Amino acid sequence: MLTDEEIKGKILHKLTRRGKFEHSHTAIEFLQKGFPKDLIGKVKDMIKELKKEGILLSKPTVSGEHISINLDKIDEVMRYIDIFIKK
Repeated sequence: MLTDEEIKGKILHKLTRRGKFEHSHTAIEFLQKGFPKDLIGKVKDMIKELKKEGILLSKPTVSGEHISINLDKIDEVMRYIDIFIKK
């Protein structure tokens, strides 16, 4: 079972691998892929928390909400990714 910080790290790791910083964004639904079905609700909650922390930027689009990583918070991003990778 993944902790909240590990889930956040996995989300951010996925975004960084795809280069989703600032103006390059992706659909929230993409981030839920790769997680067990019983954790999807938890993943949505962690995405909301990351947005509240200012780590994720939100952009409304015609196809729904898209997100990207805020480069001003790169230290926090790397901290969460390190927690996930060390698991």
